[in-house]
Amino acid sequence: MSSVVTKGPSAFPSTRWTLILSARESPDARRAALDELLSRYWRPLYAYARRKGLDRVQAQDAVQGFVVQLLEKDFLLRVDPERGRLRSYLCTSLQHYLINLHEKERAQKRGGDMTTLSFDVALAERALSASPSEPEAAFHREWALLLLDRAMLRLRTEFEAGKRKAPFEVVEAFFSTESTREPPSYQEVADKYAMTIPQVKSLLHRSRVRFRELAREECGDTVAEATEAADELRELMEHLAR
Repeated sequence: MSSVVTKGPSAFPSTRWTLILSARESPDARRAALDELLSRYWRPLYAYARRKGLDRVQAQDAVQGFVVQLLEKDFLLRVDPERGRLRSYLCTSLQHYLINLHEKERAQKRGGDMTTLSFDVALAERALSASPSEPEAAFHREWALLLLDRAMLRLRTEFEAGKRKAPFEVVEAFFSTESTREPPSYQEVADKYAMTIPQVKSLLHRSRVRFRELAREECGDTVAEATEAADELRELMEHLAR
């Protein structure tokens, strides 16, 4: 999924790390990076801020202010992809940002004409209702859910593009991250879609393998070395299991 941009011991994939680093180049690059980071990661950041005791408006302002600070040139000069995973880096940095946040009206000072994204607060609050009370645990759980959502969306796209000859609804019924209902029985699926039970099991097995591959690729987008992706995925699944 990601391509290596340099060679040698300091090389790292072209991922969200390079997006952050490239934001040093120009105001346009900073605006693009801000939009990308907010669209990808505002929900874990928001969950952390809410669990630290901020109300909805304060949490929104804190997240946007934090991302803008992250993209300021002097702050970015201290960013080093080799120091750790983007997930841990953002969580720790937000913790420090909130500790040092003294002005409630920082929203008026940040970003100038930078574009920011609207938050779907209702969605975030629904997710928060099932999150742990501890801020870091809430952050990591939300990060894991977003990663699985992105992997599921990519799997759906493959089905819809005809790469996989089966109804995606079968797969979604068994391991959608949004489903709260018990999955149907193999026999129910076989009867509904004119399949045999072995065909249903084979479809689910292949899809589960591919889903895990996609989730691992998504993890590879936020670590400094591709070899860390499997460990990152395992840690995130442990956060979901708690």
